[in-house]
Amino acid sequence: MWNKRTDLFRLAGFQVSMDLSWLVIAFLVTWTLAAGVFPNQYPELRTGVYWMMGIACAVGLLLSIVFHELSHSLVARRFGMPIGGITLFVFGGIAQMESEPPSPKAEALMALAGPASSILIGGALYGIHALLGSGVPVTIRGVVNYLALINLALAAFNLVPAFPLDGGRVLRAGLWAWKKSMRKATRLASNVGRYFSYVLIAMGMLALLGGNFIAGIWWGLIGLFLGGAARSAYRQMLLRRELEGELVRDFMEDRPINVPSTATVEELLQGYVYRYYKKMFPVVENGKLLGCVTTEEIKKVPMERRDSLTVGEITQRCSEANTIGPDEDATKALSRMSGSGVSRLVVEKDGVPVGVITLKDLLQLLALKVDLEE
Repeated sequence: MWNKRTDLFRLAGFQVSMDLSWLVIAFLVTWTLAAGVFPNQYPELRTGVYWMMGIACAVGLLLSIVFHELSHSLVARRFGMPIGGITLFVFGGIAQMESEPPSPKAEALMALAGPASSILIGGALYGIHALLGSGVPVTIRGVVNYLALINLALAAFNLVPAFPLDGGRVLRAGLWAWKKSMRKATRLASNVGRYFSYVLIAMGMLALLGGNFIAGIWWGLIGLFLGGAARSAYRQMLLRRELEGELVRDFMEDRPINVPSTATVEELLQGYVYRYYKKMFPVVENGKLLGCVTTEEIKKVPMERRDSLTVGEITQRCSEANTIGPDEDATKALSRMSGSGVSRLVVEKDGVPVGVITLKDLLQLLALKVDLEE
């Protein structure tokens, strides 16, 4: 399967990855600065210089977001919350929590750590900018000044009490301590997040009508993302709470259809995909699990090579991203799917495939339980 995530480096024990969608915000930041901000502030420079300054700011923003999410992760580790890694995506970054916070205090401190780190970076950069003399090129001073501004803006925006922003998580912590129910607190906080997203979208539309195209696009996209994230975060919390203590074996298909690694891609299509109507199959070699193959890998194979290329040659090898044990907690399967961007995992025991678990099965359980509890 095509994985849109690219591993960048490890930091303090956490894997830092970048979803390819982050390139969208990198381009928007670069374009906004190179086409608008820097030409207005420094009209004496050449066009190519503006673009180089914009690229430098995009890289600085990436490092700033990593530091922001690292701060969340370190506090989460302090409270015993497992973090699957840090991922940069289209509207920033996320520390992948594999469980919900154990208490309102842990939630609040973890949430505040991110904005605090951004304020620290912004203040430090403003201090550096103040110390830079006129002998330092204006390009460097401009980049440092803007990175200071963007870090403080990042902190301010994240402190807005709209879930799942950091401020919204602080709000949830307060509601949780008051209501004594994480579910009620999350529902209320996520509603605030959705209403705030409508405000941002309205601001974007007004900016577009006023002729401010760049601001309109920014506000509109952020609003759309925040609204979707608020709904998604509430559903994920519900799912984690319902799955807590359940085992993977209770949700998996326990009779997986295995494909031999020696089969050709055409045989995989005709004998498995078109017969069983599934998008992912475990691949075995000498009775042991080699990995899994999906329709995404098949699409990449040219038609003329499907009769000669074997399944083993296009298999995505076993890793934590695509496999899990039958006795693992079902919440771990959910976190692994979310972190890897996949909807199916092969369940293996002692190197042998014993089942397949899908996000669809987990969501069906949630829908059933919610329906029965209403």
